[in-house]
Amino acid sequence: MNEPTLKKICAELASVLIGQKFGKIFTLSRFRLAIDFRLHDSTYLFISVEPSAPSIYFIKRRLRDLEKLSKNSTPFVLLSRKRLANAVLQSIEKLENERIVRLAFLAQNEIGQTENYTLIIQLTGRSANLFLLDKSDFILDALRENFGEGQEIANKYAAPTSSKSQTKGEESFPKGDFATLSEAIDTHTQEIEHAKIFQAKASAANSKLKKEIAKREKLEKNLRKDLSNHGDADGWKKLGDLLLANLATAKREGDKVFVSDFFDENVPTIEIEIEKNLSITEAAEKFFKRYTKARNAKTEIEQRLTTLESELELLKRQKQRFDDAVTEKDEDVLAEFFDEKPEKSRTKTKEKAADNFKGARSYKSSDGFEILVGKGAKDNDFLTFRVAKSLDLWLHAADYPGSHVVVKNPNRQEIPNNTLREAAQIAAFFSQAKTQTKVAVHYTQKKFVNKPKGSGAGLVSLASFKTILVEPKMIEK
Repeated sequence: MNEPTLKKICAELASVLIGQKFGKIFTLSRFRLAIDFRLHDSTYLFISVEPSAPSIYFIKRRLRDLEKLSKNSTPFVLLSRKRLANAVLQSIEKLENERIVRLAFLAQNEIGQTENYTLIIQLTGRSANLFLLDKSDFILDALRENFGEGQEIANKYAAPTSSKSQTKGEESFPKGDFATLSEAIDTHTQEIEHAKIFQAKASAANSKLKKEIAKREKLEKNLRKDLSNHGDADGWKKLGDLLLANLATAKREGDKVFVSDFFDENVPTIEIEIEKNLSITEAAEKFFKRYTKARNAKTEIEQRLTTLESELELLKRQKQRFDDAVTEKDEDVLAEFFDEKPEKSRTKTKEKAADNFKGARSYKSSDGFEILVGKGAKDNDFLTFRVAKSLDLWLHAADYPGSHVVVKNPNRQEIPNNTLREAAQIAAFFSQAKTQTKVAVHYTQKKFVNKPKGSGAGLVSLASFKTILVEPKMIEK
């Protein structure tokens, strides 16, 4: 806060505060305070001696918000509260050519005697501080620990030697269309704080997303390497078959066996390398074991890779959505990345919450099955992971944002084709593909729907699914 701004703020404070009684102090942070002067319009005096942003002005806040933000009182706050309780503010003075403000108080002690105290608000950058002085200007206490002549407890107060302001060319903070300069400064400060909080959350979410993507990319790389190390399953089987087929005619030279390749129409002689201490039959058996191991590994790894690729695609779409939200300063989307998982609770509590769920539209299929359609991203999550049972049918438009659709199946029946088609038409209708002539809709049992770690509301991955092509369409409720 520069000197021209401080001069105008002091005039604004004096017009309201002089003659008012000192009340409660709210410790908003280590070096930021709000003081209640018992004004009737929820107005408080805000003081910051943060070296990076020293300032003083009026703020308007709800009492419960200040109480919620208030931290434990520091020794300075406790002493100030004790000495200045009900003290009347006598004057507000800004020292000439200094970013220092003196608030003079008249107080009464425990036996009714009047005493004079002064609050020094020193808004001088790195030496910014708040001092409580006695009637002779000796320092009783300080909010921050300062060193130097006139800056230490029990010394007579003196302004820091480097505190002189360079006011040439400086202009006061613009008031703009606000009713008061304090309101203009407070609004500007809150916008800066809000932007910092948004950026901090965005950085945390971005780091988390990158970490999840990198973890899966590393796992994918390792799986592919593992798959490559197992070799070609059919190749191992072919070598085993050729060794057995050539038992009588094979020629062996140390660790090499020469056999006829019956899989080639020209039946060329090829060389197969085996261990010296193994017989041809034992070598063939070893190739068959490698075949079995490679075949099983291929099946397992490819399944894992399919799931992993689906998760990676989902995370990358989520990352793009997140980047767009940061660019557009969309706080609602960003908030989805900080939703905490619901705490584990008893089954009865979960069932009660599901019964009271209002975040889904309800329809009846032509076969009498209930079809539920999520209304929003958070509702989709609740519908899928809190309301739907493992054997319920789950549907969602492929490759388009849209509602989760659940066909309730309490009797664990096979879902009729008519109901499947109608549910798919609804899923297509409640998606961004509703204007398309035909829409692909994924469907599966709810037990195959997973929530990737760290993903936003409404985003899921499917371990297994089928696809149906339908026209977006509504059915009667």
